Amino acid sequence: MAASPVHPDLRRAARVLPRGVAGPRSVKVLRMLERLADRRPAPSGVEVERAGSVTVRVHRPPAAPGGPLPAVLWIHGGGYVIGFAAQDDRSCADLARRLGAVVVAVDYRKGPEHPYPAALDDCHDALVWLASLPGVDRRRVAIAGASAGGGLAAALALAARDRGEVEPAFQLLVYPMLDDRTTLRPDLDDRHLRLWSGRSNRFGWRSYLGADPGFPGVAPTAAPARADDLSGLPPAWVGVGTLDLFHDEDAEYARRLREAGVACELEVVQGAFHGFDVAVPKAGVSRRFRDSQVAALDAALNASPERPVGAG
Repeated sequence: MAASPVHPDLRRAARVLPRGVAGPRSVKVLRMLERLADRRPAPSGVEVERAGSVTVRVHRPPAAPGGPLPAVLWIHGGGYVIGFAAQDDRSCADLARRLGAVVVAVDYRKGPEHPYPAALDDCHDALVWLASLPGVDRRRVAIAGASAGGGLAAALALAARDRGEVEPAFQLLVYPMLDDRTTLRPDLDDRHLRLWSGRSNRFGWRSYLGADPGFPGVAPTAAPARADDLSGLPPAWVGVGTLDLFHDEDAEYARRLREAGVACELEVVQGAFHGFDVAVPKAGVSRRFRDSQVAALDAALNASPERPVGAG
Protein backbone atom coordinates (compact mmCIF):
# COMPACT_ATOMS: atom_id res chain seq x y z
CA MET A 1 0.00 0.00 0.00
CA ALA A 2 1.34 3.40 -0.99
CA ALA A 3 2.11 5.81 1.83
CA SER A 4 -0.44 8.55 2.41
CA PRO A 5 0.63 11.92 0.95
CA VAL A 6 -1.05 13.69 3.90
CA HIS A 7 1.29 15.20 6.49
CA PRO A 8 1.68 12.82 9.49
CA ASP A 9 0.33 15.49 11.86
CA LEU A 10 -2.88 15.73 9.81
CA ARG A 11 -3.67 12.14 8.84
CA ARG A 12 -6.06 11.39 11.67
CA ALA A 13 -8.15 14.49 10.94
CA ALA A 14 -8.04 13.81 7.19
CA ARG A 15 -9.84 10.50 7.74
CA VAL A 16 -12.97 12.24 9.04
CA LEU A 17 -13.01 15.70 7.46
CA PRO A 18 -15.28 16.24 4.43
CA ARG A 19 -13.90 17.00 0.98
CA GLY A 20 -15.98 20.18 0.73
CA VAL A 21 -18.16 22.22 3.06
CA ALA A 22 -19.98 24.70 0.81
CA GLY A 23 -22.98 23.99 -1.38
CA PRO A 24 -26.54 25.27 -1.78
CA ARG A 25 -27.90 23.06 1.00
CA SER A 26 -25.01 23.14 3.45
CA VAL A 27 -24.72 26.93 3.26
CA LYS A 28 -28.24 27.34 4.63
CA VAL A 29 -27.42 25.17 7.64
CA LEU A 30 -24.03 26.80 8.22
CA ARG A 31 -25.50 30.29 8.06
CA MET A 32 -28.15 29.37 10.62
CA LEU A 33 -25.41 28.17 12.97
CA GLU A 34 -23.42 31.33 12.29
CA ARG A 35 -26.37 33.54 13.21
CA LEU A 36 -26.74 31.70 16.51
CA ALA A 37 -23.02 32.04 17.25
CA ASP A 38 -22.95 35.69 16.25
CA ARG A 39 -25.66 36.56 18.79
CA ARG A 40 -23.30 35.85 21.66
CA PRO A 41 -21.94 38.95 23.41
CA ALA A 42 -18.46 39.97 22.33
CA PRO A 43 -15.82 38.61 24.70
CA SER A 44 -13.94 40.94 27.00
CA GLY A 45 -11.44 43.06 25.09
CA VAL A 46 -13.29 42.97 21.76
CA GLU A 47 -14.85 46.24 20.59
CA VAL A 48 -17.62 46.07 17.96
CA GLU A 49 -17.66 49.22 15.83
CA ARG A 50 -19.07 50.60 12.59
CA ALA A 51 -16.53 51.30 9.83
CA GLY A 52 -18.41 53.08 7.09
CA SER A 53 -20.80 50.53 5.61
CA VAL A 54 -19.63 47.57 7.67
CA THR A 55 -19.28 46.20 11.21
CA VAL A 56 -15.78 45.42 12.50
CA ARG A 57 -14.36 43.76 15.60
CA VAL A 58 -11.38 45.57 17.14
CA HIS A 59 -8.68 43.70 19.08
CA ARG A 60 -6.04 45.73 20.90
CA PRO A 61 -2.76 44.51 22.41
CA PRO A 62 -2.96 44.06 26.20
CA ALA A 63 0.16 46.13 26.86
CA ALA A 64 0.61 48.70 24.12
CA PRO A 65 3.82 50.76 23.99
CA GLY A 66 3.64 54.51 23.62
CA GLY A 67 3.11 56.10 20.24
CA PRO A 68 1.02 55.05 17.23
CA LEU A 69 0.61 51.29 16.79
CA PRO A 70 0.84 49.10 13.70
CA ALA A 71 -2.41 47.50 12.58
CA VAL A 72 -3.75 44.49 10.69
CA LEU A 73 -7.03 44.30 8.81
CA TRP A 74 -8.08 40.64 9.03
CA ILE A 75 -10.55 39.21 6.45
CA HIS A 76 -12.18 35.89 7.35
CA GLY A 77 -12.54 32.93 5.01
CA GLY A 78 -15.60 31.03 3.86
CA GLY A 79 -15.56 30.75 0.08
CA TYR A 80 -17.24 34.17 -0.33
CA VAL A 81 -20.50 32.59 0.93
CA ILE A 82 -20.08 31.73 4.63
CA GLY A 83 -18.10 32.85 7.66
CA PHE A 84 -18.19 35.82 10.02
CA ALA A 85 -15.66 37.99 11.79
CA ALA A 86 -16.27 36.57 15.27
CA GLN A 87 -15.08 33.12 14.18
CA ASP A 88 -11.52 34.46 14.30
CA ASP A 89 -11.70 36.26 17.66
CA ARG A 90 -9.14 33.99 19.26
CA SER A 91 -6.58 34.17 16.44
CA CYS A 92 -7.05 37.94 16.06
CA ALA A 93 -6.50 38.46 19.79
CA ASP A 94 -3.36 36.31 19.54
CA LEU A 95 -2.10 38.41 16.62
CA ALA A 96 -2.73 41.63 18.54
CA ARG A 97 -0.82 40.30 21.53
CA ARG A 98 2.14 38.89 19.61
CA LEU A 99 2.56 41.86 17.27
CA GLY A 100 1.67 44.68 19.66
CA ALA A 101 -0.79 45.77 16.98
CA VAL A 102 -4.43 46.75 16.59
CA VAL A 103 -6.18 43.93 14.71
CA VAL A 104 -9.53 44.64 13.07
CA ALA A 105 -11.71 41.86 11.62
CA VAL A 106 -14.34 42.89 9.07
CA ASP A 107 -17.85 41.42 8.65
CA TYR A 108 -18.17 41.87 4.90
CA ARG A 109 -21.25 41.02 2.83
CA LYS A 110 -21.30 37.66 1.05
CA GLY A 111 -22.70 36.02 -2.07
CA PRO A 112 -24.95 35.07 -3.62
CA GLU A 113 -27.16 37.78 -2.08
CA HIS A 114 -24.36 40.34 -2.33
CA PRO A 115 -22.08 39.55 -5.30
CA TYR A 116 -18.88 41.36 -6.25
CA PRO A 117 -17.97 44.15 -5.54
CA ALA A 118 -19.93 44.28 -2.24
CA ALA A 119 -17.36 42.38 -0.16
CA LEU A 120 -14.43 44.29 -1.64
CA ASP A 121 -16.12 47.65 -1.03
CA ASP A 122 -16.81 46.64 2.59
CA CYS A 123 -13.16 45.66 3.09
CA HIS A 124 -11.95 48.92 1.55
CA ASP A 125 -14.24 50.91 3.84
CA ALA A 126 -12.79 49.01 6.81
CA LEU A 127 -9.22 49.64 5.62
CA VAL A 128 -9.78 53.39 5.29
CA TRP A 129 -11.44 53.46 8.71
CA LEU A 130 -8.60 51.50 10.31
CA ALA A 131 -5.89 53.68 8.77
CA SER A 132 -7.66 56.75 10.20
CA LEU A 133 -8.20 55.24 13.66
CA PRO A 134 -6.62 57.31 16.47
CA GLY A 135 -3.52 55.61 17.77
CA VAL A 136 -2.84 53.71 14.52
CA ASP A 137 0.22 54.41 12.37
CA ARG A 138 -1.29 54.50 8.87
CA ARG A 139 2.16 53.78 7.39
CA ARG A 140 2.17 50.40 9.14
CA VAL A 141 -1.16 48.82 8.21
CA ALA A 142 -1.19 45.28 6.81
CA ILE A 143 -4.05 43.48 5.09
CA ALA A 144 -4.44 39.78 5.75
CA GLY A 145 -6.88 36.94 5.27
CA ALA A 146 -7.38 33.23 4.75
CA SER A 147 -9.01 31.38 1.86
CA ALA A 148 -11.66 33.71 0.39
CA GLY A 149 -10.39 36.26 2.90
CA GLY A 150 -6.94 35.86 1.39
CA GLY A 151 -8.44 36.41 -2.04
CA LEU A 152 -10.15 39.55 -0.78
CA ALA A 153 -6.88 40.72 0.80
CA ALA A 154 -5.12 40.34 -2.56
CA ALA A 155 -7.99 42.13 -4.31
CA LEU A 156 -7.89 44.86 -1.68
CA ALA A 157 -4.18 45.37 -2.33
CA LEU A 158 -5.01 45.96 -5.99
CA ALA A 159 -7.94 48.26 -5.16
CA ALA A 160 -5.92 50.24 -2.61
CA ARG A 161 -3.15 50.76 -5.17
CA ASP A 162 -5.62 52.02 -7.75
CA ARG A 163 -7.82 54.13 -5.44
CA GLY A 164 -4.90 55.73 -3.61
CA GLU A 165 -6.57 56.44 -0.25
CA VAL A 166 -4.44 54.06 1.85
CA GLU A 167 -1.11 52.43 1.04
CA PRO A 168 -0.90 49.08 2.89
CA ALA A 169 2.52 48.08 4.17
CA PHE A 170 2.08 44.34 3.65
CA GLN A 171 -0.30 41.64 2.42
CA LEU A 172 -0.57 38.26 4.14
CA LEU A 173 -2.34 35.72 1.93
CA VAL A 174 -3.15 32.42 3.67
CA TYR A 175 -4.09 29.77 1.06
CA PRO A 176 -5.91 32.53 -0.84
CA MET A 177 -8.81 31.95 -3.27
CA LEU A 178 -7.50 33.95 -6.23
CA ASP A 179 -8.49 32.45 -9.56
CA ASP A 180 -12.00 31.54 -10.73
CA ARG A 181 -10.46 29.74 -13.72
CA THR A 182 -9.38 26.93 -11.38
CA THR A 183 -13.02 25.79 -11.59
CA LEU A 184 -12.29 24.66 -15.16
CA ARG A 185 -9.63 22.18 -14.01
CA PRO A 186 -11.21 18.82 -13.10
CA ASP A 187 -7.74 17.32 -12.71
CA LEU A 188 -7.34 19.22 -9.42
CA ASP A 189 -10.31 17.57 -7.69
CA ASP A 190 -8.09 14.99 -6.01
CA ARG A 191 -9.41 12.46 -3.49
CA HIS A 192 -7.02 13.87 -0.87
CA LEU A 193 -8.66 17.31 -0.87
CA ARG A 194 -10.32 18.29 2.39
CA LEU A 195 -12.71 21.14 3.32
CA TRP A 196 -12.68 22.72 -0.14
CA SER A 197 -13.35 20.67 -3.26
CA GLY A 198 -13.89 21.53 -6.91
CA ARG A 199 -17.63 21.45 -6.34
CA SER A 200 -17.37 23.88 -3.41
CA ASN A 201 -15.09 26.07 -5.48
CA ARG A 202 -17.55 26.31 -8.34
CA PHE A 203 -20.38 27.16 -5.96
CA GLY A 204 -18.33 29.82 -4.14
CA TRP A 205 -17.14 31.55 -7.29
CA ARG A 206 -20.54 31.45 -8.97
CA SER A 207 -22.11 32.97 -5.86
CA TYR A 208 -19.51 35.72 -5.64
CA LEU A 209 -19.34 36.62 -9.32
CA GLY A 210 -23.07 36.35 -9.96
CA ALA A 211 -22.21 34.39 -13.11
CA ASP A 212 -20.50 31.18 -14.16
CA PRO A 213 -16.80 31.38 -13.30
CA GLY A 214 -13.89 30.75 -15.62
CA PHE A 215 -14.90 32.87 -18.60
CA PRO A 216 -13.57 36.17 -20.03
CA GLY A 217 -14.57 39.49 -18.56
CA VAL A 218 -14.01 38.78 -14.85
CA ALA A 219 -12.54 41.86 -13.15
CA PRO A 220 -9.08 41.51 -11.59
CA THR A 221 -10.39 42.95 -8.32
CA ALA A 222 -12.87 40.06 -8.27
CA ALA A 223 -10.28 37.38 -9.08
CA PRO A 224 -6.80 38.83 -8.47
CA ALA A 225 -5.06 36.18 -10.58
CA ARG A 226 -6.73 37.88 -13.57
CA ALA A 227 -4.74 41.09 -13.01
CA ASP A 228 -2.29 41.86 -15.81
CA ASP A 229 -0.28 44.34 -13.73
CA LEU A 230 0.89 43.35 -10.24
CA SER A 231 3.51 46.07 -9.93
CA GLY A 232 3.36 48.61 -7.14
CA LEU A 233 1.71 46.24 -4.68
CA PRO A 234 2.84 45.86 -1.05
CA PRO A 235 5.28 43.09 -0.09
CA ALA A 236 3.56 39.74 0.39
CA TRP A 237 3.62 36.41 2.21
CA VAL A 238 1.73 33.53 0.58
CA GLY A 239 1.21 30.20 2.34
CA VAL A 240 -0.48 27.05 1.02
CA GLY A 241 -0.35 23.26 1.33
CA THR A 242 0.48 20.81 -1.45
CA LEU A 243 -2.91 19.10 -1.06
CA ASP A 244 -4.86 22.35 -1.29
CA LEU A 245 -7.04 22.97 -4.33
CA PHE A 246 -5.50 26.47 -4.45
CA HIS A 247 -1.87 25.32 -4.47
CA ASP A 248 -1.16 25.93 -8.15
CA GLU A 249 -2.91 29.30 -8.38
CA ASP A 250 -1.23 30.51 -5.19
CA ALA A 251 2.26 29.46 -6.26
CA GLU A 252 1.71 31.09 -9.65
CA TYR A 253 0.50 34.33 -8.04
CA ALA A 254 3.59 34.43 -5.81
CA ARG A 255 5.79 33.89 -8.88
CA ARG A 256 4.05 36.70 -10.75
CA LEU A 257 4.37 39.07 -7.78
CA ARG A 258 8.12 38.51 -7.76
CA GLU A 259 8.28 38.90 -11.52
CA ALA A 260 6.53 42.28 -11.12
CA GLY A 261 9.15 43.42 -8.60
CA VAL A 262 7.09 42.78 -5.46
CA ALA A 263 8.93 41.15 -2.55
CA CYS A 264 7.09 37.89 -1.85
CA GLU A 265 7.75 34.94 0.43
CA LEU A 266 6.05 31.68 -0.58
CA GLU A 267 5.64 28.99 2.07
CA VAL A 268 4.46 25.60 0.79
CA VAL A 269 3.52 22.99 3.41
CA GLN A 270 4.05 19.43 2.22
CA GLY A 271 1.00 17.21 2.72
CA ALA A 272 -1.28 19.95 4.05
CA PHE A 273 -4.88 20.34 2.89
CA HIS A 274 -7.03 23.47 2.82
CA GLY A 275 -7.69 24.98 6.24
CA PHE A 276 -5.46 22.46 8.00
CA ASP A 277 -4.28 24.96 10.61
CA VAL A 278 -7.87 25.72 11.63
CA ALA A 279 -9.01 22.09 11.56
CA VAL A 280 -6.02 20.85 13.58
CA PRO A 281 -4.74 23.96 15.37
CA LYS A 282 -2.57 22.15 17.95
CA ALA A 283 -0.60 20.10 15.41
CA GLY A 284 3.05 20.98 15.12
CA VAL A 285 2.74 21.73 11.41
CA SER A 286 -0.14 24.13 12.12
CA ARG A 287 1.75 25.94 14.86
CA ARG A 288 4.77 26.40 12.62
CA PHE A 289 2.56 27.71 9.83
CA ARG A 290 1.00 30.21 12.20
CA ASP A 291 4.39 31.26 13.58
CA SER A 292 5.63 31.93 10.05
CA GLN A 293 2.70 34.28 9.44
CA VAL A 294 3.35 36.17 12.67
CA ALA A 295 7.06 36.44 11.84
CA ALA A 296 6.28 37.86 8.39
CA LEU A 297 3.88 40.44 9.82
CA ASP A 298 6.31 41.34 12.59
CA ALA A 299 9.13 41.90 10.08
CA ALA A 300 6.88 44.15 8.00
CA LEU A 301 5.15 46.13 10.73
CA ASN A 302 7.82 46.33 13.42
CA ALA A 303 10.83 46.67 11.13
CA SER A 304 14.03 48.25 12.38
CA PRO A 305 16.45 50.17 10.14
CA GLU A 306 18.55 47.01 10.02
CA ARG A 307 15.56 44.95 8.92
CA PRO A 308 13.62 46.83 6.23
CA VAL A 309 9.98 46.24 5.45
CA GLY A 310 9.48 43.28 3.16
CA ALA A 311 12.73 41.55 4.08
CA GLY A 312 12.28 37.82 4.18
